[in-house]
Amino acid sequence: PRVRPNGAPLVLPSLQDGSAEPPIPASQCRVVTAKIFVTGLKVAAQIGVHAHEKGQAQPLVVDVELDAPIAGARRLADTVNYERVGEAARAIAAEGHILLVEDFAERLARACLADPRITRARVRVEKPQALAPHAAAAGVEITVVRG
Repeated sequence: PRVRPNGAPLVLPSLQDGSAEPPIPASQCRVVTAKIFVTGLKVAAQIGVHAHEKGQAQPLVVDVELDAPIAGARRLADTVNYERVGEAARAIAAEGHILLVEDFAERLARACLADPRITRARVRVEKPQALAPHAAAAGVEITVVRG
């Protein structure tokens, strides 16, 4: 059983009736999927099909959700480093003009799946200026699965 730093047993409140229950041992449960996420990532990219969108960067807001069967993570190497999501998004933007947010989203999802532990990547890309001032944003959300 787990103990506190002072040696007292760790007891958590029960979710059922508020009584104290010891945590379930790791041997009696397993992590099926961990969802790693990055929300509201701001990326400047040259993106769009219209003439006024060519040659200048505009803001994108990116949300990414990744599924990975990660259990017992105690070190960064045991899990997915979400800083890599931002690095991948900025690298894709740095490659040059992209016509469609759909292409940006798919490329980012595939870059995330380069980590063999990731089984699913959901990527949402918003262009806040696309329909301004009439809408807060326009964009796309895609899901890519391994296999």
